[in-house]
Amino acid sequence: MFTLLRFLSPLLGAERVHDISVALLHYLGKVPGARWLMRKLYAVEDPALEREVFGIHFRNPIGMAAGFDRNGEIFSELDALGFGFVEIGTVTAQPQTGNPKPRVFKLSDDMAIMNRVGLSSKGLERVISNIRQRNNGVVLGCNIGKNSSTAPENAPQDYLRVFRNLYQYVDYFTVNVSYNTSFKQYVPRTRESIISILEPLFDFRRGQNQYRPILLKISPDLSNEDIDMMTDIMVDTPLDGIVATNGTVRHTGLVTDAEQLKRYGAGAVSGKPLTKRSVEVVRRVYERSNGTYPIIGVGGVMTPADAKAMLEAGATLVQVYTGYVYNGPNFVGNICRELINRK
Repeated sequence: MFTLLRFLSPLLGAERVHDISVALLHYLGKVPGARWLMRKLYAVEDPALEREVFGIHFRNPIGMAAGFDRNGEIFSELDALGFGFVEIGTVTAQPQTGNPKPRVFKLSDDMAIMNRVGLSSKGLERVISNIRQRNNGVVLGCNIGKNSSTAPENAPQDYLRVFRNLYQYVDYFTVNVSYNTSFKQYVPRTRESIISILEPLFDFRRGQNQYRPILLKISPDLSNEDIDMMTDIMVDTPLDGIVATNGTVRHTGLVTDAEQLKRYGAGAVSGKPLTKRSVEVVRRVYERSNGTYPIIGVGGVMTPADAKAMLEAGATLVQVYTGYVYNGPNFVGNICRELINRK
């Protein structure tokens, strides 16, 4: 199936192939015995892979990044394919379609994907209906954001609404302040604006019987000074960790034909062009925080060696997305086997 979809990608477009993949996995998961077979074929289990992070038990440290299962439709199937955890989203309070299509482009010469989806979400209520019955033990994170129509000064209410309503259904939250809907130039957030989003979440959590870790997702396009500022927010507040990084809006160094890139227009690039920078950001966060906070490393993990480099730079867990698109369903198992062999 993976080979066929990869062949069809130039004909149907990257986003259409993604949507077909999600639908096929969703319906495959309903076939009796299908998830058991997927686990037998693709999952690698070994005590050496297990992690205890945020007080949560992970079967292995390799997760699916946000953006693949935006609406919590196939997290059980991804779990069966061997992922140690799945992060759904970005989830917004109200449904929104995102930017006009086409908006996702595969840059095969760069082993990358460029997208300007702009947070396409079916909304809070649909996500709740998808995940409320989960009972298979998958570790489920949720990436949360604000609706594009929400004014910046009202952003804290948007984040809080999603956080409050999903609190009982997921294991941890990632607060997405790193996305850029213009996809042209990263606009840095101030410390005050970020804390104004986080504080209502901390206040709500204090009144709950169950503790849900809260992480902050940061951009690779941040200056080193801004990375330090984000890290200091983690150290100075009840924030539990950082997810580093998101896609980059910088297109320097790409080998894809310049005219082709011009036709595609603006977009965030993920995949191999991000590998070096993501590791640099993870290392800087780790060193700035003296290695005392969990970091989820994501961005440019295209090989098992890239995953190992993330962990060596200070990541506690690693997420993949574009690397999975290029390598197929054996990718997570290959990473896990490499981590076992290098113990």
